[in-house]
Amino acid sequence: MDQPVRPPDLSTRPHELTVERVMKASPSLLYAAWTQGMDLWLAVPGSVLMRPAVNEPLYFDTGSPEKRNPHYGRILLLEPNRRVEFTWVTAATDGVETVVAAEFLKQPRGIRLRLRHSGFPTAAIRDLHQQVWPDKLERLDEITSATA
Repeated sequence: MDQPVRPPDLSTRPHELTVERVMKASPSLLYAAWTQGMDLWLAVPGSVLMRPAVNEPLYFDTGSPEKRNPHYGRILLLEPNRRVEFTWVTAATDGVETVVAAEFLKQPRGIRLRLRHSGFPTAAIRDLHQQVWPDKLERLDEITSATA
């Protein structure tokens, strides 16, 4: 029997960010990069432990092999080729459960990836992530457009 998905209560942590980027790759390739290839663009290679299924846990490291930054979470929503949503807990979120949602929206010239990261306990922590996400999405675009 499937367990119901229980998203975190973000009502006391209202800080969030949205980053958008027009991507060259197809929605199916972007979806695969989020569900099967995070270590190609976001995580330290070989560090991702993830089974792409709702309610499954996930783990990955960012940083470098010498200085790792562990990330923990659980998958909240998977809509193939449209949306991925998961929780994200790390030292950089002060150990609280935030939510990352990536949507792949068709438009006349490419696919608009809309990333929303919500549930930050402070504006300063949100701002730190606001600085990092654009570079990560640029890397994702580079990797996926090279294989498209």
